[in-house]
Amino acid sequence: MRDEKLKIYKMLVDKCPRFKIKGKTMPYTSANGHMFSLFNKNNEIGMRFSKDVQKKYLKEFNTTHFISYGAVMRGYVLIPETMLNDLDLLAIYLNESYEYVMSLDPK
Repeated sequence: MRDEKLKIYKMLVDKCPRFKIKGKTMPYTSANGHMFSLFNKNNEIGMRFSKDVQKKYLKEFNTTHFISYGAVMRGYVLIPETMLNDLDLLAIYLNESYEYVMSLDPK
């Protein structure tokens, strides 16, 4: 199960040439000093968005906030299982997440 989902996450990130996966035990993407996607120990993918976009996607995706290691990740949306079969669409959201963190002050 984990290997399958991790493969999907890797294929998704591979569709976005501006960034790469980092981390070995907890794969993630980051830019400008900010993480913007994460693959947690529950084999779930979360993406980070602005507050307004996050509210919109929580409703539109019919999902919840992303939780990793028991903590709610502020600004992150849980990507539902039903969306994992459309990597082209998810790549659009992942790029949007990247653009959001690039708009933040660098860490």
